[in-house]
Amino acid sequence: MDCTITSTNKTRCRGFTLVEMLIATAVGGLVLSAVMAMSLFSARSFAAIGNYVDLDIKSRTALDTMTSDIRQALDLTTPCNSNILTFHLVDISTGTTNLLQYTYDPSGKTLRRSYLGQTTTLLTNCTFMQFSLYQRNPIGGTYDQYPLDNFSQPGLCKLIQLTWVCSRDVLKGRLVNTESVQSAKVVMRKP
Repeated sequence: MDCTITSTNKTRCRGFTLVEMLIATAVGGLVLSAVMAMSLFSARSFAAIGNYVDLDIKSRTALDTMTSDIRQALDLTTPCNSNILTFHLVDISTGTTNLLQYTYDPSGKTLRRSYLGQTTTLLTNCTFMQFSLYQRNPIGGTYDQYPLDNFSQPGLCKLIQLTWVCSRDVLKGRLVNTESVQSAKVVMRKP
């Protein structure tokens, strides 16, 4: 602000002109818009990263549980369909043989484990699940095993491939994160 004193002792002050005020408002608006856009982008990114970490932790926990159970299973019994796996499992403390069952519900997008009358949900928001059965013998010259084309011969199964995809909405119905396919081949160690 520029103030000058005239000879009659009156003070004359000048403020911003209209053009200066418009330019300052436009620059301030641009800076504020950039800060808001960066804040929204950061918030969405942090939510997506947190979602991905949570999905990954749950998938790893489910994979650890299934791997431990399948490795200790005696054999695979006849499943109802490709969404259900049922094993004979020996209880270490009592020595009795019990049924262990994994059930994938495509409509509910859940994977459940049932053992000794207790059912626990291992995965939620599971959009895809596939169980593939293999024999133990490797195909010559490869690291692959002979696949069992159907579930009609569970006695030949010695290796099971588990594959799934979990996803979750982060922002109002928008599918932001989809976890990459989790896949593992697990060998039943019991003869």
